[in-house]
Amino acid sequence: MDETLLRSLTPSVLGILVRRGIDFAAAEDAVQDALVEAVRVWPADPPRDPKGWLTTVAWRRFLDAARADAARRRREDLVDEEPAPGPARTVDDTLQLYFLCAHPSLTPSSAVALTLRAVGGLTTRQIAHAYLVPEATMAQRISRAKRTVSGLRFDRPGDVATVLRVLYLVFNEGYSGDVDLAAEAIRLTRQLAAAIDHPEVAGLLALMLLHHARRPARTASDGSLVPLAEQDRSRWDTRSIAEGVEILQAALARDQLGEFQAQAAIAALHADAPTAAETDWVQIVEWYDELARLADNPVVRLNRAVAVGAADGPRAGLAALAAVDDALPRYTAVAAYLHERDGDLPRAARLYSEAARQAPNLAERDHLTRQAARLNALGRR
Repeated sequence: MDETLLRSLTPSVLGILVRRGIDFAAAEDAVQDALVEAVRVWPADPPRDPKGWLTTVAWRRFLDAARADAARRRREDLVDEEPAPGPARTVDDTLQLYFLCAHPSLTPSSAVALTLRAVGGLTTRQIAHAYLVPEATMAQRISRAKRTVSGLRFDRPGDVATVLRVLYLVFNEGYSGDVDLAAEAIRLTRQLAAAIDHPEVAGLLALMLLHHARRPARTASDGSLVPLAEQDRSRWDTRSIAEGVEILQAALARDQLGEFQAQAAIAALHADAPTAAETDWVQIVEWYDELARLADNPVVRLNRAVAVGAADGPRAGLAALAAVDDALPRYTAVAAYLHERDGDLPRAARLYSEAARQAPNLAERDHLTRQAARLNALGRR
């Protein structure tokens, strides 16, 4: 069973059903039923036209549900509208569906959560982690969003800022999480940049390209994480870096600074450094100050503490870290890193072990465990 194929087809099939006037929640249920059927049938009898198969089965599942509570006349009208078997036309509806899910009746945070779940392919747990809230809280938020849009026609697209936020979170999950969605997020952001002349759209595209350029060097041959300072920079994708810097420079020249442009500027400074030791940390701190002014949040302050520690020394970094909520994910890992740089190896080892237990994925857990073991070994010498 090709799960990647199913994931790539889901947004388009959902878009077809929504455009045909089906309520969003009902369309999502129908598509999920079709996916379950595909998992059951395809291994033994793969269809020649997977998209057409999913569209037809999803439509029929919707009709089955509608027949249970609709009048006979309405049921017959819906049956007449059933799409004929055969190949479905090749249209990429994903980006349009992102805009439609950013419905004006929803708050931005609810629209982002709903889109990530229904279109982006993320689990409720992954979305909750991105929002720094418990999984149960996010499940309730998504359920409320579905109830809010239940019965509404999706003919009033939401704003660009909400769609950018969705694309950014999808990219982050693909870049650092368990599901590879980064390339898809870049593809959709390219489409958006081609359709909309907006400096923050360009800033987000630049940010994605600059981060994605480092991806080949982020893991060793055994799958273990390689920290930025230890990465083989010859493995970075220089073409993506050059494209990202060019896009960023054009966006910054418009003098309409936004948070994605500021983040891209930080990524560009990392990409511009020939070695980790030559990184311009002072300028990176200045950009973090700009970013905090534009979008002050705990993650920005946490990352700024790391930059301050590199620019002004670990004691300064620890002072900056003191202003950050210690319940924040990766707070303990940052504290361990700064205490190690400050020479307090026993404390750093304990913090690395604690951070490993809190790690959101196996790769980070293994990396932090190795860091703790390394410092413990040094302490025994």
